[in-house]
Amino acid sequence: MQILNYESFKEMSDENRIRLIATQPIRGRILDKNGFVLADSKVKYSLIIKPQYVSEEDWQQHKFKIANLFEEDVNLLQKKYSFGLDQKKLSITLIDNLKTEQIIKFKEHENTLFGFEIATKLIRNYPYKTLAAHAIGYTQPITDSEYQFLSKKGYRINDLIGRTGIEYVYENLIRGEWGGEMIEVNSLGAFQKSLGIKPSKQGSDVQLTIDLNLQLVAEEVLQDKKAGAIIAMDPRDGAIRAMASKPTFDLNFFSQEFKPEKEYNKIFNSPEKPLFNRALNAYDPGSVWKIVTALAGLESGKFPPNTLLETKSCITYGSQCFREHNDLGFGTIGYEDALRVSSNTFFYQIGYGVGVDEIYNISTKLGFNSLSGIEIAEQENKGLVATSQWAKDGRGWGEAGKTPWVAEDIASMSIGQFVVQVTPIQIAKAYAAIANGGYLVTPHLSKKEGEFLSKNKQIKIDINSNNIQLIKRGLRKVVESGTGVSMNYGSSNLPPVSGKTGTAEDGEGGPDHAWFVCFTPSDNSELLVVAFAQNTPGGGSVHALPMARKILNAWNQKN
Repeated sequence: MQILNYESFKEMSDENRIRLIATQPIRGRILDKNGFVLADSKVKYSLIIKPQYVSEEDWQQHKFKIANLFEEDVNLLQKKYSFGLDQKKLSITLIDNLKTEQIIKFKEHENTLFGFEIATKLIRNYPYKTLAAHAIGYTQPITDSEYQFLSKKGYRINDLIGRTGIEYVYENLIRGEWGGEMIEVNSLGAFQKSLGIKPSKQGSDVQLTIDLNLQLVAEEVLQDKKAGAIIAMDPRDGAIRAMASKPTFDLNFFSQEFKPEKEYNKIFNSPEKPLFNRALNAYDPGSVWKIVTALAGLESGKFPPNTLLETKSCITYGSQCFREHNDLGFGTIGYEDALRVSSNTFFYQIGYGVGVDEIYNISTKLGFNSLSGIEIAEQENKGLVATSQWAKDGRGWGEAGKTPWVAEDIASMSIGQFVVQVTPIQIAKAYAAIANGGYLVTPHLSKKEGEFLSKNKQIKIDINSNNIQLIKRGLRKVVESGTGVSMNYGSSNLPPVSGKTGTAEDGEGGPDHAWFVCFTPSDNSELLVVAFAQNTPGGGSVHALPMARKILNAWNQKN
């Protein structure tokens, strides 16, 4: 048996006599675009003893010195030491969470305490706590079931792994590699000699496109809102300058070894769902959707750029009279003025005239009904843009053939209600295509070139550039003299701003949502902002526009 099975017996023997004292790697930092630290590693200090280097006689002397020096119970130290010996541990923790003064005391007596060390344990630290929590993400220890396959990738029991956000997406880059000391022991587990030390390898930093200054303002403008989201993005390349969602949560909660039940329930069991990223969740868009209906009318050829339509107090579709938001109408107007005053009845006529599938076709060209391409796709909802086939198939909840498309649907769809559900990030992507003259960009959070940014080239959309320019002129008029004119109040020397207000009924029955989308400068735009206040009745110009204005003012002052 010894001859025939030599190799396997030798491997078993080596595994039996070699131990590894692991050294945890330092996880890479997460930085904003200017190098400010958004996530790093914080060191926790412990006093340990390596019993293989300390005789029993020396231990008996040292334990009293340690107890006196650190003001610890000597019996407790003995208990921890004896337990460690029974478990044949090669590193025994005697005192956890050392204070600064305790570390200094140890350093002063280090030469007389051979075999004792200050051990460090790294925990994830988020200096701004709740800031950009959904984008940055958090880490947690791996589970027993995960360890079964992650151990092959170098993970250890209770090792940390990125769970959400950038921490999850760039896990392989950020985590680093474990190191340690190889120890040889005899058949009784007693220390024989050190076989060598391999230093741990620090993880790489990840730099984001987020601007800390704008992110702080984005978090601030959501403070008085029940729920909502802010996205600030460069429309030229899709770089996210700020992404905030409320309610939010303290990322440092996940770094605590002991998690109080009250805090746990507030994060995981709260009806407010603070872990939910509102910037990537789908809602009724209301009037910010009207650019899609407008482009459908223009691109179909049925309603050319010089189209003039009579607006009314309401127009009947099916069994319902769909009202104008001022209950009067705005006379006979064209596209630009329809956007300026956000006429409902103008866009009902356009939508009904081109049909559902033409609106759907234009929406897909603008990036709707699909994921945006942002790295943190695990948090993203692709939303819904209805089609006639979707209705025939049962609308996702009914029986095929029994839920057909009806006239009321097209009226709702034309102004972004009920059969349309979109995310703030999709709105940002679509409006960026208007701001930059007709190119789809991929929203992204990371400045690192590679897998995720390889798709970030501008893609020319198949929409007539003259039609896009017409929409741009209409959006400029919104802020000059339309529903977004209050953007000019209290703003300090802003360059020209274009935008669109939106008030949307909540398809789930809650209070109205408030929207405002804008970009500046109107020509050669550098910043686009989507402001969304969930279930905040009163109108986009009242609640969402002031949020966007504060973002633009902060950006303008810095630039």
